Amino acid sequence: MGVIELVALVLVVLWLGGFLFHIAGAFIHILLLLAVLVFLSSFVLKNR
Repeated sequence: MGVIELVALVLVVLWLGGFLFHIAGAFIHILLLLAVLVFLSSFVLKNR
C-alpha cells in the first residue's frame, strides 16, 4: 500500500467516524470527497 492509498484510507476512516458520531457536519463529506478523489487519481496514475 502506497502513501496515497494510506491517506485515502485514513480519510475514509475519519469520514466513517464522523458519520457515526455526528461530528463536524459538512467537513465529513469533504473528507469523503477527498478520499474518493485520491483513490481515483491513484488508479489513473497506476494505469499510465
